[in-house]
Amino acid sequence: MREYAFELRLCAHLEGAGSVPGVGGVAGVVARQLGTSVHAAGGRIVDTVCVLPGPSFDERVTLTSETVPPAVLDADVPVGEYERVTRVSDGPPERARAVAEHGAEAGFLDVTRRDGQQVVRQVARYPDWVGGLVGVENKPDLGRPGDLELQMRHDASLSVLDYAVLATESHVTRAHLNRLPEAVGVWRVDFDRDDPVEVVREPEPLDSTGPGLEVLDEHTARTDVRPVTADEKARQRRRVAERAYGKGWRTFDLPPCARATAGDGGAGDATLPYCEHFERVVDPASECGEECPGFVDADPPPADLDAERERRTAWQRESGGRRRQAGLDQF
Repeated sequence: MREYAFELRLCAHLEGAGSVPGVGGVAGVVARQLGTSVHAAGGRIVDTVCVLPGPSFDERVTLTSETVPPAVLDADVPVGEYERVTRVSDGPPERARAVAEHGAEAGFLDVTRRDGQQVVRQVARYPDWVGGLVGVENKPDLGRPGDLELQMRHDASLSVLDYAVLATESHVTRAHLNRLPEAVGVWRVDFDRDDPVEVVREPEPLDSTGPGLEVLDEHTARTDVRPVTADEKARQRRRVAERAYGKGWRTFDLPPCARATAGDGGAGDATLPYCEHFERVVDPASECGEECPGFVDADPPPADLDAERERRTAWQRESGGRRRQAGLDQF
């Protein structure tokens, strides 16, 4: 199976599963393609992230459906009383106003004018909603591992995640296990089974609260690393969780093709971009269009991905009275 289809089907399964295999606890949020690096921007992109619910998960659900941008959470914005926008964020006034705007667009800040000044406050106290982060690297074919060993060492050494897992369709040998850090769990996945995930090795908890080492690069005679403080790691964990909440895993658009369906990719009632011409799940961004030999111009198949996410999870698309707006945050 191609990695893209494997990834989408696994996301759909984890979203509907009773618990995260080998870890326990339900996946309150499932998202894909999230950056976990602290120093190397975009350096490590984890295929799938499950956010386990913390004690105030329900409060996060009602707060806003959007990602709250990191700069907004770093600003010193009061909850009850208004404060002048230029006093709550470091840097020039233009940046402070931009931070307040982004927070208001996300539904987390209330911005207004009083006595000729722009003022701001939080609509509610930011909740303690994250119970844990489980990162999954998807390698359906271990015969084509790519940078798997370096990626898994990065996750185990940095420990922004609470658990790191490798998911594969391949038969897992002792040699495969020996190449991975001992803390990394391994899932063997077969979507033809009623319960598709077999836990070959349970993941061990990582030290997500202490300092870590970020693996930057690997050479023949050395590996380049950089220390990460506990505070830096905590901010990155919050950023990953927030990005996961606002983004989810349904980041695709169904292709405008008569042979595309919202269809049967083997994910139960979850919508996947299925192609009747190739008889498989496809990546609309890279595989679909006029150059495809099976392309037949038509409207995209009807689907409401936000409504589906709302039906299958606790996420509420109208929380905070705001709707998603593009460009507010990146990886």
